[in-house]
Amino acid sequence: MKAEVFLPDDYRPAEDEPFMNERQLEYFRRKLVAWKSELLEESRDTIEGLQESTRNIPDVADRASEETDRAIELRTRDRQRKLVAKIDAALRRIDEGEYGYCEVTGEPISLKRLDARPIATMSLEAQERHERREKVHRED
Repeated sequence: MKAEVFLPDDYRPAEDEPFMNERQLEYFRRKLVAWKSELLEESRDTIEGLQESTRNIPDVADRASEETDRAIELRTRDRQRKLVAKIDAALRRIDEGEYGYCEVTGEPISLKRLDARPIATMSLEAQERHERREKVHRED
């Protein structure tokens, strides 16, 4: 078990410190764990809301509207479920010492990109190349 890393409340990873040092890793770990907790709490709220709102609505238009709302809510929760899986994968990469490095090039992913999207697995350049290739193949 590793000792807990002290992290001031106002800490932000900086370019002038060693890349993916203990403080940066702890910063991203906490950010990911907080994000995951938030998503899971929203999912619990949705489940409770759906269970409470199962009622018989006699008006067809109102029932259709409620069903549409439920479908949208469930689609959103499905996206969030996939996001939780990506967060878990990022936490695993932190534990394995692979976090912060592009899975394509092996180069460090910029701290700004990781701060904005902590589940990123590719550098901005590699992601753009990937999306361009994807777009070309979609148009075929």
